[in-house]
Amino acid sequence: MKGDKEFSGTLLGFDDYVNMVLEDVTEFDYSGNHTKLPKILLNGNNICMLIPGGEGPEGAA
Repeated sequence: MKGDKEFSGTLLGFDDYVNMVLEDVTEFDYSGNHTKLPKILLNGNNICMLIPGGEGPEGAA
């Protein structure tokens, strides 16, 4: 994702513009912080890559 953030969660839905609704989300930034969020809407213009079954950045446990 643009802005050096990654999100890991369950996909609830998306539209023709690849806007996505995710639930049970963890937001990771590259300073090593992570934030739990119940539900988010991601703008499709900001999504660079999707990894099915991904669990966040390496070493972020």
